[in-house]
Amino acid sequence: MTTATFDLAADVPKRSSAAGIAVVLLLPIALVNAIGFILPVLNLARMSFNEALPGGGIAETLTAANWTGLLQDRFYLDLIVNSVAVSLGITLATLLASYPIALYLHRASGAWRTFLTVLVISPLLTSAVVRTYGWIALLAEQGPVANVIAAMGFQPPRMMFNTTGVVIGLTEILMPYMILSLMAGFGRLDPKVEEAARTLGATPFRTFWRVILPLTLPGIALGCLLCFVLAISSFITPKLMGGGRVFLLATEIYDQAIVTLNWPLAATLSMLVLIIFGAALAVYSRVLRMIDQG
Repeated sequence: MTTATFDLAADVPKRSSAAGIAVVLLLPIALVNAIGFILPVLNLARMSFNEALPGGGIAETLTAANWTGLLQDRFYLDLIVNSVAVSLGITLATLLASYPIALYLHRASGAWRTFLTVLVISPLLTSAVVRTYGWIALLAEQGPVANVIAAMGFQPPRMMFNTTGVVIGLTEILMPYMILSLMAGFGRLDPKVEEAARTLGATPFRTFWRVILPLTLPGIALGCLLCFVLAISSFITPKLMGGGRVFLLATEIYDQAIVTLNWPLAATLSMLVLIIFGAALAVYSRVLRMIDQG
């Protein structure tokens, strides 16, 4: 046998040992995901094909009535469209508010950057419930924001217990996630490329539009995906700031499961949210491929 043959035979036990170690290391997280995520999702999928009985009972008979009724009911069709539209609007507002901050943080350095990063992360240390109640106090009819607008001579718009309040509250709550996602995706942004564009005579706006923005598209895509998923699945802020007048998928799931005790319909709506998550992930993957090819 040649030396190469002996080396190949010696590598086989090493590869087998490495594969065994990988299986042992991955087994705990695989079990956790199977017990904590996959099995509950499969249970929800099965429950979505059950029949709801009066008083909160569930008939074990399999039926597609929940899905057909969901797609034929005008209320639920409007609910789905409104939930997606509001979540997209929140995502866009969060992106516009967070992008300048993330870009500035990316260019900062030293202790100043550390201090600003801590300020960005600090809202995550506060409960979303507390932050939502803070916005309720700020946006109330006689709150500080309304008083400032009235002092300027304008009629304060209604900013509470409607979609406007929900958008404002969720935009602020999701900004740290967007900023961190943008900063994570700004690795391709090289200051030397910007300097080269300015040296060649590009205006600041043209430099941003043709150089900075294309290089930061991966971060934008990541931040938009994360914020859209969090927005469409958010419950606390829409429930409190919507005042029961803003109907979204998450609030409707709660009402069906806890108020009317229609668990099969709540399971159907939950599976619909997962389908929307999958569609958003597919769009994200497609966008990343387009960015890489472009």
